[in-house]
Amino acid sequence: MNVEEVLQTENKIPIESRTIIHFLLINSKINESISNVLKPFDVSSQQFNVLRILRGQNGNPANLSTLNDRMITKMSNTTRLVDKLITKGYVDRITCPSNRRKVEITITDNGKKALKKMDIAINNAEKELLKNLSKVELKELNHLFNKL
Repeated sequence: MNVEEVLQTENKIPIESRTIIHFLLINSKINESISNVLKPFDVSSQQFNVLRILRGQNGNPANLSTLNDRMITKMSNTTRLVDKLITKGYVDRITCPSNRRKVEITITDNGKKALKKMDIAINNAEKELLKNLSKVELKELNHLFNKL
């Protein structure tokens, strides 16, 4: 992807700005691809992230704070994401009777089954997005990302 071509400019863009713009363009491409893959499941990438976090709890409940802390994209509307997943039957929310502020969220069997199907679609999308990079290049790219 040539940044100057995408921006349709003949001006020389400083390397720092070019790098950040490149990151933003790649991020947009990845987000669009992931959103398109999840669209048939009627799940957003944030909802998908919540489901993966809950699956990673291995049957232990999570609270909203845990979910928000572990989200890839930090946001304040975790409650709304959970509400939508409850409506879809993918998660359960239990309010502690002795402390109404304590809420425990778990993934349902239906959520686990749906997530397995989503995983296949996401894995295929990831492979397609990264198909032009070798394993060595992917390791180097991750090494460079870690430096940021």
